[in-house]
Amino acid sequence: MNLKIISLKGAQFEGEVVGFNVKTAAGEITILDHHRPIISSLILGAAVIIGKDENRQAMPIKSGFLEMDKKNNLTVLID
Repeated sequence: MNLKIISLKGAQFEGEVVGFNVKTAAGEITILDHHRPIISSLILGAAVIIGKDENRQAMPIKSGFLEMDKKNNLTVLID
């Protein structure tokens, strides 16, 4: 899936990934390739980006929103 993480400072990450794990207001979720469309608010915690090579990269998040669309694009807006 194509992941874009955007903050007020600009693009923080953009690329192809196989997974994205993050804390939401409803609990912790993992978005995988071809996940069903979803919109959710994010809470304080570390997001984990899972690359195609299975490497994991952590990114601190204060708050934000994510949207997974029908075209396999995950957009994350963070504070």
